[in-house]
Amino acid sequence: MTAPAPASIALRPGITPATTGDTMVLLDERAGKYWQINPTGTLVLRHLLDGATPEQAAAALAREHPGAVHAEADVADLLATLREKRLLAS
Repeated sequence: MTAPAPASIALRPGITPATTGDTMVLLDERAGKYWQINPTGTLVLRHLLDGATPEQAAAALAREHPGAVHAEADVADLLATLREKRLLAS
């Protein structure tokens, strides 16, 4: 028996991402607010939005930034912040 596929990460409807160089801005069209994601957060969020699991996103972060010794915790923190700000779909 195979394990179920992990749920993919998606932005909530009304949240529009825009890439600005190596960073990303998330615009909440309803509230008129925006959040700027730093370059490492952008790298992680791009992977997650493309269907990577948090573990895969952490591995990509560690490959890109070998000094990111807490990559899994960093991904978990980013996801927690995105959820807290209600930027992710359920």
